Amino acid sequence: MSLNVQSPVPPDQSNKQLSYAVRGWFAATALGQLAFLTFILFFYYQLTLSGDYAGWNAKPLITGYVKGDVAGNRNFAIHVMLAGVMTLAGLLQLVPTVRSHWPKLHRWSGRTFLIMAMALSLGGLWLVWVRGSYLTLTGAIAISIDGLLILAFGFMAWRTARRREFVAHRRWALRTFMVASGVWFMRIGYIAWGIATGGLGIEKGMAGPFDLFWAFATYLLPLTVLELYLRAERSTPMAKQAMAGGLWLAAIVTLVGSAGAWALMWWPFI
Repeated sequence: MSLNVQSPVPPDQSNKQLSYAVRGWFAATALGQLAFLTFILFFYYQLTLSGDYAGWNAKPLITGYVKGDVAGNRNFAIHVMLAGVMTLAGLLQLVPTVRSHWPKLHRWSGRTFLIMAMALSLGGLWLVWVRGSYLTLTGAIAISIDGLLILAFGFMAWRTARRREFVAHRRWALRTFMVASGVWFMRIGYIAWGIATGGLGIEKGMAGPFDLFWAFATYLLPLTVLELYLRAERSTPMAKQAMAGGLWLAAIVTLVGSAGAWALMWWPFI
């Protein structure tokens, strides 16, 4: 005797459900990252291009402007400027119309995203271990692992593109996007968690239980969701339905976290 467990939803319908859920999550992500980009442009770009480096410290930072620290201030300025370029290039990668109607723009924005992401990871490692921009050793280790993953995944995305292995390239490019968005995920995750729990496990100096967990989960959790999605694409209709539900939940959390970050962390400083 054999058991044949089938989903009550036809395979083509489960594919549509998964496709709609992906679009919903990417739309929420695009809105959240657009809000982050707006903050970068109207806060960091405005202050940096006008030479008002001390103005960075108007917003709480681990290490912003430090008088006499020429190398540190310069590298921080480069870091925030490149972050704006990377975020914009990443947003262009999310737009299906760009991929289908402007393939050259898609390719060049993809190359720009990879270059900026890898440059930012190297710069971030310098800021952490040379400048000492961290609050806890656990946090420094966590963000360093994220930086190394960006370098590794970015290299694989470039390598598979060069070899024209487009299926593998898509997977590595998506992985790179997830880990490169770690700083953004960290902010919206803190806000979403704070709204849901009242800040349970968050302590001063980012040394609380949630702080230590989120230091790693800020990029490992989105990466795990991506891996589950990549497997669901090739799995059963029931798995696709479950993944679609998970992605809609992720989209809601992303919207809540992004809206909260805009209201509490970004808009007040523009």
